[in-house]
Amino acid sequence: MTFLLNLVAAHAVLGRLLDHFRSLVLLATRFYVGWQFWKSGWLKVTSWSSTLELFRSEYHVPLLPPPVAAVTGATGELFFPALLFVGLFSRVGAMAVISYRQVLLAEGSEAALGQHVLWGFMLLVLAVFGPGKIALDSLLESRLAARCRPFVPNAAVALSH
Repeated sequence: MTFLLNLVAAHAVLGRLLDHFRSLVLLATRFYVGWQFWKSGWLKVTSWSSTLELFRSEYHVPLLPPPVAAVTGATGELFFPALLFVGLFSRVGAMAVISYRQVLLAEGSEAALGQHVLWGFMLLVLAVFGPGKIALDSLLESRLAARCRPFVPNAAVALSH
């Protein structure tokens, strides 16, 4: 039993050590997945005629005409990664990514599907755990928490009155 308790104690020490890297891992995750979608958005903007053709022929977005869907898609792929990069409204930025199932589930798209599953999982981690301490969200939340604390007068001053 002592051996098992020693293993559990060592595991706990390892966990506390790894906890120090949590914010760095979340930062790297935000940048990696944000970069993937930023590149896609930039490609859409710089190859606009190809983008319009893709939205006409491949990406059938319900309720939106292809040009509007193309603008919306490109804007989202540039705007939401920017939020992830700076860590502002990171959970919203993480949940805003939409994949086109008719393209990803097509024959021959297995590699693309695998990449999108990986990115989706990374975004899920960010949505659930937040952006970490190296983010504007953390700074703003700590300032908001400080503003919301009730005023407690100094005990010595209160007792002297």
